[in-house]
Amino acid sequence: MCGNNMSAPLPAIVPAARKATAAVIFLHGLGDTGHGWAEAFAGIRLPHVKYICPHAPTMPVSLNMRMSMPSWFDIYGLSPEADEDESGIKRASENIKALIDQEVKNGIPSHRIMLGGFSQGGALSLYTALTSQQKLAGVVALSCWLPLRKSFPQASANSVNKDMHVLQCHGDADPLVPFVFGTQTAEKMKTLINPANITFKTYRGLPHSACPEEMVDVKRFLEKQLPPISDF
Repeated sequence: MCGNNMSAPLPAIVPAARKATAAVIFLHGLGDTGHGWAEAFAGIRLPHVKYICPHAPTMPVSLNMRMSMPSWFDIYGLSPEADEDESGIKRASENIKALIDQEVKNGIPSHRIMLGGFSQGGALSLYTALTSQQKLAGVVALSCWLPLRKSFPQASANSVNKDMHVLQCHGDADPLVPFVFGTQTAEKMKTLINPANITFKTYRGLPHSACPEEMVDVKRFLEKQLPPISDF
């Protein structure tokens, strides 16, 4: 961890059952860790895919009365009008891009790497993919929003990911990140990347959490976007 300013332990990893030819980097939500998501992915794993679930550094969070907790960046509010921690979001995004670079060095091409996340982690994964110079397979965005959305389309003007595939999932009973925030995000995304490649799925009665039906949809999406490749 030398030279890394993310004061967090090493990611939770679900290794590929055979040679890893693809990877999923999945970012947890506010106050959580990567462990629960690593367990969730272990339950739907594809044998050729490595799942990397990093842990956010601990920091005071304005939304929660400045209490310290794992957080990718500071959050002031969870509405489309709330102020945003621009420098924190950009700093966190650079750290995720460094994680992608590390997997590329490990031998997995960036177009075989899927970013993803839940809530704050999903928000960071969308922002990172749109501003990355690395061509990615796509994004799994659960119960989340696009941060710094007013900085787009300029922020993604040079994006290499205009044709990436996005699976966005949201519960229609979400009391924390309102469902309408999710649908507005999907509409905004359609102006930034190929709209035919965006799938938005709604889960009736689902609050701010994941559910088994959603994880099956995530597995199907990953199977389609990260198919096995034969060893040459």
